[in-house]
Amino acid sequence: MLGAKHTQTPRVITVDQNAAYPPAIEELKAAKILTQSVELRQNKYLNNVVEQDHRFIKKLVNPGSGFQSFYTAIRTIIGYETMNQIRKGQIIGVEKGDILAQVEFVSQIFGVAA
Repeated sequence: MLGAKHTQTPRVITVDQNAAYPPAIEELKAAKILTQSVELRQNKYLNNVVEQDHRFIKKLVNPGSGFQSFYTAIRTIIGYETMNQIRKGQIIGVEKGDILAQVEFVSQIFGVAA
């Protein structure tokens, strides 16, 4: 996965304090999947922002949703993530809480009403 053309080697990997992470990262470095310069940062709270962001998506995608293929699952989750970014104001020109601007943005991009 990290060898794909569209990916970059991470500079820092932030994880919780599970003891399995350091040996796993060292194994990836030894196999040259990760470069030796990759820093492992173990902190109980630094990953919370990511976890909170994905909590909303986890509610939408329940186990056994019945996706017919991996491709369908990926596209659906990307759509959920994109709509969540729009809702949170992470799109330039579309402020958080500006429902009319959000509807207009979705309408322009997808040609459908939100």
